[in-house]
Amino acid sequence: MSAVGSILTNQGALDALQSISSTSAMNNTLENEMSTGLAISSPASNPAGYITAQGFTSQLNGLTQATSNANQAVSLLQTAQGAMQQQIGVVQQLNSIAVQAANGTQTSQEATSLQSVVSQLTGQVSNIASQTQFNNVSLLNGTFNNVQFQVGANEGQTMSLSIGNTAASALGMYQTGGAASTVNTAVAMSTMSTATSGGAGGSLTINVGGSTLGSVTATTYESAASLSSQVNSMYGAKGVTASASNVVNLGQVTAASATGGMMTLTLAASGSGKTIGTSYQATGSSTTSLMNSINKGTSDTGISATMNSAGSLILTQASADNIQVSGYASGADGASFSSVSTATGADAMSIQGSVQLAAGSEIAVSGTATGAASGMVNTTSSFTSLAQVNVSTVNGATPSNASAAQLNTQGGANQAIEVVNYALQSLNNAGGQLGAVQQGLTANINNLNTTSENVTSALGVVQDANLPQVANQLTQAQIQAQAGVAALKSSTTMQQSYLSLLP
Repeated sequence: MSAVGSILTNQGALDALQSISSTSAMNNTLENEMSTGLAISSPASNPAGYITAQGFTSQLNGLTQATSNANQAVSLLQTAQGAMQQQIGVVQQLNSIAVQAANGTQTSQEATSLQSVVSQLTGQVSNIASQTQFNNVSLLNGTFNNVQFQVGANEGQTMSLSIGNTAASALGMYQTGGAASTVNTAVAMSTMSTATSGGAGGSLTINVGGSTLGSVTATTYESAASLSSQVNSMYGAKGVTASASNVVNLGQVTAASATGGMMTLTLAASGSGKTIGTSYQATGSSTTSLMNSINKGTSDTGISATMNSAGSLILTQASADNIQVSGYASGADGASFSSVSTATGADAMSIQGSVQLAAGSEIAVSGTATGAASGMVNTTSSFTSLAQVNVSTVNGATPSNASAAQLNTQGGANQAIEVVNYALQSLNNAGGQLGAVQQGLTANINNLNTTSENVTSALGVVQDANLPQVANQLTQAQIQAQAGVAALKSSTTMQQSYLSLLP
């Protein structure tokens, strides 16, 4: 304690000054909190709280950017979907044109004109695919593969997306080739359902896009129509469709006699082990006369006959049921067909058609069948794109000069209908996948917003100033500062009063 009445050491003034210094520091801190709204403005304010606040701030910044990223991704998807919708509209026009071209009332000139429109529309589909971009990034030309969207604040919180090529050359269908109809000789109509050899039959396994769908069983002498129906009922919902036909080139009618002899045939259609409709007897001494006779019984058998430019007789069963023929080698002159080899004395045959499989991915067929995999159904498939359709042709051949294999395939317009359907299926599937990704992104954005809200609240708890409390404390500090100044003034006045003692 200083001496009483000392003018050298004023303890009261020192105490007042110390109080004023402390109160001033408190005032500065509280005024900073009031002006910034932050309880923690630097590591010195609260080291532990500062570290926590910086962690929340970092997460919040990441969430904000991730939300922006996800919204950009949604815009990208909407750009791709909008372009695909335009392509779908164009392909729908192609479908209408293909159906129109398949109508028998079209002339060749009209078909050529329709094909010109088809070419323009398929070109438009390809143009959309090549020109659709988002921020100079191509979306539909097949180069947008495994792109990562950063949709979270941390590493690994991503969504990946790939968009396939939607150009006309990349849209279409895979289809097994049209196999020639299987001709089983020495098979009479009475034994066609009970014979143990000769007819194509067995188990066929269907593989699409590298995955095995399952198997179908082809019984001995089963018709193409029946096998096709099996495939459609079992795997149609999985994107595989089957079409059946039964067209066979028997060749020219030949006779041992120089003068020619009459050929008498009994024709019938069969399936599921029984005759369909009624049998019919046709007679002729030449290919032309026999053809005319066969066509008179078409309403009974469903079997029609045509003759190509080489003079060969071609039989077609409209429903793709088996064609049963007997009696063709029993005439006195030994009349027969140039394209059919028969055993001595044999005069009957059962003709099985062929089945074509179509899918959006590559098809492979395998099995244990004798003749079935290589007869009724081809084992491999080829791709026909939207850019290849031609509604003005019959697969490059006209009925007058077509071989059996060519006639066994569908015409250009009918094939175009199938290709267009699979192209639409591909576009719809791609659009559906983009829609699913967009839904995922939207859900992610909602989650990011919720998380951001909660993190912001937590950050506020840590670093935001409690302004009512700060205001109250600031008032106290200001009063204390004023009181300190008053105390300092009072102590100074006391010291100065000692000077009055001097003479």
